[in-house]
Amino acid sequence: MSADLTRRTAAELADDLASGATTSVALTQAHLDRIAAVDGAVHAFLHVDAEGALAQAAASDERRAEGATRSALDGVPIAVKDVLATEGLPTTCGSKILEGWLPPYDATVVAKVKAAGLPILGKTNMDEFAMGSSTEHSAYGATHNPWDLDRIPGGSGGGSAAAVAAFEAPLALGTDTGGSIRQPGAVTGTVGVKPTYGGVSRYGLVALANSLDQVGPVTRTVLDSALLHELIGGHDPRDSTSVDQPLPSLVEAARRGATGDLSGVRIGVVKELAGEGWQPGVMARFTEAVDLMVGAGAEVVEVSCPTFVHALATYYLILPAEASSNLAKFDAMRYGLRVLPEGVASPSAEEVMRATRDAGFGDEVKRRIILGTYALSSGYYDAYYGQAQKVRTLITRDFDAAFAQADVLVSPTAPTTAFKLGEKLDDPLAMYLNDLATIPANLAGVPGISVPSGLADEDGLPAGLQVLAPALADDRVYRVGAAAETLLTSTWGGSLLDRAPDLSTGSEGPR
Repeated sequence: MSADLTRRTAAELADDLASGATTSVALTQAHLDRIAAVDGAVHAFLHVDAEGALAQAAASDERRAEGATRSALDGVPIAVKDVLATEGLPTTCGSKILEGWLPPYDATVVAKVKAAGLPILGKTNMDEFAMGSSTEHSAYGATHNPWDLDRIPGGSGGGSAAAVAAFEAPLALGTDTGGSIRQPGAVTGTVGVKPTYGGVSRYGLVALANSLDQVGPVTRTVLDSALLHELIGGHDPRDSTSVDQPLPSLVEAARRGATGDLSGVRIGVVKELAGEGWQPGVMARFTEAVDLMVGAGAEVVEVSCPTFVHALATYYLILPAEASSNLAKFDAMRYGLRVLPEGVASPSAEEVMRATRDAGFGDEVKRRIILGTYALSSGYYDAYYGQAQKVRTLITRDFDAAFAQADVLVSPTAPTTAFKLGEKLDDPLAMYLNDLATIPANLAGVPGISVPSGLADEDGLPAGLQVLAPALADDRVYRVGAAAETLLTSTWGGSLLDRAPDLSTGSEGPR
């Protein structure tokens, strides 16, 4: 029964709770047992709060017995990326500089999840301060891909994606700055959604880049993402970037799409997000997905977004610039790590700060701080950061022109399947290329979803289909994403994750 519970979707678990077929305590314990059984190999979690999760589950069961449930997902457990503040639970952002920090408050999305009655299983691993595409830059060790424990689970939110893919959690929260929800979704065979910028509160999210970061759901189905998105979305007066507009009906859109009917939908295939350097197996699965959508009534047109070829360079000027400013607050003076310099009897504040940041930050964080500080320095601001912002405007205009021709845009989510751990650690530029298809959406603030598109022929590993829509049209990504999911799973005869290795046998430890 325990294994059955961990294999069920969040929507199915919600139905089981409503019918009385199970209890929140039972299904929360089942997921805690699963974590205990397999997370030693996967390392999706940095902190597991078994006592707190079971207490929250018991409270959910009491509410249900009294007929006072708080939401459709009341009692369904969830994992939270360690970049989101959780009152009384460690929030480290995958960094030694915040080791052991206990926030005195909850991020808005965490507060909403708690208010809806979802027990929090724990905090998931991530690249330090969300800087990375592989979850190898965590100060607490790399996360492993449940499909092949020698490979990366994507990043920066590889912990959330791996937890969902390994059946350690039915739901997770992630953040997406340049693809950190969608790219891990693609390489782990899960569903990841980046909402419209400002559509989900950023209050309590430890910022990497304020103009790019967005909280979103990580799940195993499009419907589960829609259910979670509706819980966490909406205006937040505590977040100055929050959009004061109601969410469209995302669950209704997902259910409509699940019929597999795409009649009247115009789908734009982005010319620039394909070609040389893209793994043949990934492109083959993408082409098959597009063909299935055409068969379901969609009209497909090719669109060109010429400035997308500059998106990567633009992103890696804007993001480090914002990051260098945001990370200045980690100065050893107020909270977090404090290191005293060796051999200095009475160190100055500057010397303590230098020693602390040297010991507390990893190489990738230091690399981006240096790059960002340089781009913002006197004499270089206009040449680098200012020019990047102008190109960002051009990318937004390309999106506008493309959406004049199509209702949604589609592409592979990532150029390749999961690469081997350590393969690109010494080549930052090669690592950055993994976000080639996802970065444009963050620069323009538009919503996107990644759904599994199948297994690549070369290695039998998951690939992803990305669907993008205009800002505030999140319902479109859910409708088309759900339709693609229905069409694709019908060809596989079930969930793609059913084909993943069985980690519970104990034969799949890190190699």
